[in-house]
Amino acid sequence: MGRAFEFRKARKMKRWSAMSKAFTRIGKDIVMAVKEGGPDPNNNSRLRAVIQNAKSVNMPKDNVERSIKKASDKSQGDYKEVIFEGYAPHGIAILVETATDNNTRTVANVRSYFNKCDGSLGTSGSVVFMFDHTCNFRINAEGLDPEEIELEFIDYGAEEVFADEDGILIYAPFESFGAIQAALEEKNIEILSSGFERIPQVTKQLSAEDAAYVEKLLEKLEEDDDVQYVYHTMEETTD
Repeated sequence: MGRAFEFRKARKMKRWSAMSKAFTRIGKDIVMAVKEGGPDPNNNSRLRAVIQNAKSVNMPKDNVERSIKKASDKSQGDYKEVIFEGYAPHGIAILVETATDNNTRTVANVRSYFNKCDGSLGTSGSVVFMFDHTCNFRINAEGLDPEEIELEFIDYGAEEVFADEDGILIYAPFESFGAIQAALEEKNIEILSSGFERIPQVTKQLSAEDAAYVEKLLEKLEEDDDVQYVYHTMEETTD
C-alpha cells in the first residue's frame, strides 16, 4: 500500500472529528458551494459533492436543505478559505485550513494557539510545500474490483486506489478532482463521499512525551469553529 493508504489509516484510527464538528464543516462547505455555483446541485458539481459528504456522516436531509436555502439568501455572509502555516514544538510542520467570515478573529485565534503552545506561526509558503495536495473519492464497492478501477481511472489522474470496510478509495492530485468526478458520474458509479487532503511528504517520529506537546496545539486548533482541517508532519501510529 502507498502513502495515501497509510495516511488515511492513521487519521481514521487516531483523530476522526466529532459529528457536530463534521456538520459545522459541511454547513460552511454548502454556503461556499452555493455562493460559487448556485443552489441547484444538478448544475453545481461542488454542491453535489458536499451533499454526498453530508449523507456519508448522516447529516439530516432537512439540515442540508435548510443550509442551501440559507446560503441562497443574499443577506447571508460568505466564508473565505484561509490557510495558516507554522511549526509546533520539535520542528513539526502544521498546515491549518480555515473557513471564516471574520478573518481578523481567525488570525488572532490561530496565532494565540501557536503562541500558547510554544509553536510559531509562519508566513505564507513556509510549510505548504511539505504536503501533497490531493483529492479523494469513496465509491460503493459493490460489484467493483479495486484493481480494475485503478486501471480504468489512471487516465483521469488516479494515483492510488484501495479498498476498506466502507468502500473503495481513489486518491489523485488536487487538480484531477473535476475529471474523476465527471467520469464516475458518467459511468454511474455511486460516489459515497469526496474531498481534499494534504498528505505530508515526510513525517517525523517523536517520543510520547514530545508528541504530547504537539497534540496540545493540534487539539486547540481543531476545537476552533473556524478551523476546517489540520495537517501536520508528526508521525501518527495506529496502535
